[in-house]
Amino acid sequence: MPVWSLHGNGRNVGPGEVVKPDERLAWPATIAIGAQHVVAMFGATFLVPILTGFPVTTTLLFSGVGTLLFLLLTRNRLPSYLGSSFAFIAPIQAFNGGKTLETSEQIGQALVGVFVAGVLLAGVGFLVQAVGTGWIEKLMPPVVSGAIVALIGLNLAPVAWQNFQVQPVLGTVTLVASILFAVLFRGFLGRVSIFLGVIVGYLVAAVTNQIDFASVEQAAWFGLPDFHLPSFADATAWGLLPMFIPVVLVLIAENVGHVRGVATMTGDPTINRRTGRALLADGVATTLAGLFGGSGTTTYGENIGVMAATRVYSTAAYWVAGTIAILLSFSPKIGQLFFSIPPGVLGGVTTALYGLIGVIGIKIWVDNQVDFSRPVNQYTAAVAFVIAIAGFSLTWGQLQFGGIVLGTFAALTIYHGGNAIARWRRTGADDGGPIVPIGQLGGDPQ
Repeated sequence: MPVWSLHGNGRNVGPGEVVKPDERLAWPATIAIGAQHVVAMFGATFLVPILTGFPVTTTLLFSGVGTLLFLLLTRNRLPSYLGSSFAFIAPIQAFNGGKTLETSEQIGQALVGVFVAGVLLAGVGFLVQAVGTGWIEKLMPPVVSGAIVALIGLNLAPVAWQNFQVQPVLGTVTLVASILFAVLFRGFLGRVSIFLGVIVGYLVAAVTNQIDFASVEQAAWFGLPDFHLPSFADATAWGLLPMFIPVVLVLIAENVGHVRGVATMTGDPTINRRTGRALLADGVATTLAGLFGGSGTTTYGENIGVMAATRVYSTAAYWVAGTIAILLSFSPKIGQLFFSIPPGVLGGVTTALYGLIGVIGIKIWVDNQVDFSRPVNQYTAAVAFVIAIAGFSLTWGQLQFGGIVLGTFAALTIYHGGNAIARWRRTGADDGGPIVPIGQLGGDPQ
């Protein structure tokens, strides 16, 4: 077990001080902060399996296990919680025509993509360890990374409408509640507005008898998570594999942004040296989840919010959070409770959530002052967006390319191809600037 030095008297954090990753407060305070991290990640981590059809308790288990692995592989110097990544929603839903997965066979097919994405991300981590992050910054400058993040959310818009129109009144109540929590409250309550909106919608559905609690009542309080194995021999799984490639690019951006964010907040630039280890750790965690039925993971912005509010960056709190998540995962009743959420509630919350993913991408442009007077930047975003929103698709043999894949390919090709032509014509095209912190797609939204 890692050893942390006690910060001050272990009870509080003085003005202008922070509790560094290798420090901790007294254990009662550390456990309380760890519990806060669990609450912060809860909504987003659970929303992904609900929207994809993956087992809830299994996803929770591997988010906890992944967090502990992340701490070990980053040598206990990089505080982070690994929750479910929203970037995986679209490619996973593709195995059932854009809808929630319904069978074990579909889950097994989707797990192949999660596994491969994890392996690729781990490979990127090894590469960054060897040569640094310069190549990432050139591959995905702000105009490209912003477009890729945004188009993932916008591509999911039809899914939100499919659920919303089933129970429009319930969807409206949920959406309005999410918005009100976001604009009326600051701090922690504002950051978990999506989760609170789900709670309000669920309570309204329960009071109006729109929920079937039979499966919840029948589920045991304690039991093993529902494990699934990837279907490596299934041609359908490999045919939709290209859908997961853009996800890897998003995970890279999220991890790089997380590391830089923590380095800035703690005032310790040496944390940036752990970027490669962070990518490797998230890749290993996602690979492990893909082998047994969990969703792909990513570093969570919600938990950065908790650290910013408490000024406690101790990795000890994340050991507590990961352990609590693992313990909670052994309750099938919790999983069934979340699967009982009606489609109207999901429709309302995803109307906001998917749009927020799009806004995160646009915020990347704003924060980096992307120059949209340049035609190459205009077309990089414009073409990618229309391809994603319209749901362009292409089938090539056994391979299927959806709107996210084609939109990502378009953004990369137009930007780099356009700049190559501009340089050839000696017009002095620039490189677009460095990659930026974009947070977690899971509820950041992640």
